[in-house]
Amino acid sequence: MKRHLLSIDDLGVDDITTLFTTAAEMHDVQHREVKKLPALRGRTVINLFFEDSTRTRSSFELAGKWLSADTINITGKGSSTSKGESLRDTVMTIASMGVDALVMRHSASGAALQVSQWVDAAVINAGDGTHEHPTQALLDAYTLTRRLGTLEDKHVVIAGDLTHSRVFRSNVKCLAKLGARVTVVAPPTLMPSGVGTWSASQGFATSYDLDEVLPTADAVMMLRVQKERMSGGFFPSPREYTVGYGLTRDRLRVLGPDVPICHPGPMNRGLEIAADAADAAQSAILEQVSAGVAIRMSVLYHLLAGEAS
Repeated sequence: MKRHLLSIDDLGVDDITTLFTTAAEMHDVQHREVKKLPALRGRTVINLFFEDSTRTRSSFELAGKWLSADTINITGKGSSTSKGESLRDTVMTIASMGVDALVMRHSASGAALQVSQWVDAAVINAGDGTHEHPTQALLDAYTLTRRLGTLEDKHVVIAGDLTHSRVFRSNVKCLAKLGARVTVVAPPTLMPSGVGTWSASQGFATSYDLDEVLPTADAVMMLRVQKERMSGGFFPSPREYTVGYGLTRDRLRVLGPDVPICHPGPMNRGLEIAADAADAAQSAILEQVSAGVAIRMSVLYHLLAGEAS
C-alpha cells in the first residue's frame, strides 16, 4: 500500500485482496470476549471529522482502540476551525503533536489530498465532499465477497442519488477492479454530468430504469437521497421518487432470495428503501456495519504497523 489512502486509485487488486484477507482475521476479533490486539500499541490516531458521522467515525474509533492505538476524536464544531482557524493551521497543529495518522472527513472535495501534502502523518480519507469514500467502498466489496464468494462477472446495481454520492464514485472503481459488472441507476436530474464519458472509460453501465435492470442483479446497493446537499428540486416529490427509484416491497419481490441488499447508511426509510427491503433476510446492511470495523482495522494495520510489527 501507499503511504496514504485517499482514493481507491491508490490500491491495486493485490492491495485490495491483502486488505480483505487481513480484515477476515480482524473480523474474528469482534466475537472475542477481549477485543484487543497489540499491533498498534504506541501509535496515535486522530479522527478529524468536519461533517457529521455515526458509522464511519465510530468504526474508525473502535478499529484504532481494538488495535491498541491511542485514538482521539475531534469534530469540526469542537475544533478551532469553528473560531475561524484555517484547515491548514488546524491539521498542522495536530500533526505537530506527533500523531501517526489522521482520519479525515471534510465537505470539500480534495481536502484529504491537500492535507496529505501538509503533514508527515498517514492520511486516510473518510469522505471528502462528493469525491470519494474509499473505506466505504472496501467494506461494501468485502461484504459482497463474503456473501457471493467472488465478484468476478457478478452484476451489481447501484441506484439512487449519484450526483451527490462519494460512495458511488469509490464503489464503481473498487467493484470494477474486482471484476464485477456495474450498472448505476438514477433519474436524469441525479445522474452526474459527464457520466457517459466516465462510464465508457471505467467500464460501468448507466440506466434511468430501475425495473429494467433489477431482474438481472446479483446484488443491489441503494444510495441515500442527500437532501442536505441539494438546493432546488431534483425530483417532483418524495412519493414520485419512491415510485420511480425506490426499492419498494414490489421491487423486492423481483429480486432472488439470495440477492444481497446493501445501503451505506444512514437510510431514508420509505424514500429510497422500504422497511421490508431494509429488514429482509437477504439484507446485508448490518453486515456492512460490522465489516466496516474489520476493514478499517485492516487499513490502519497495513498503514501503521510497519515491518517491525
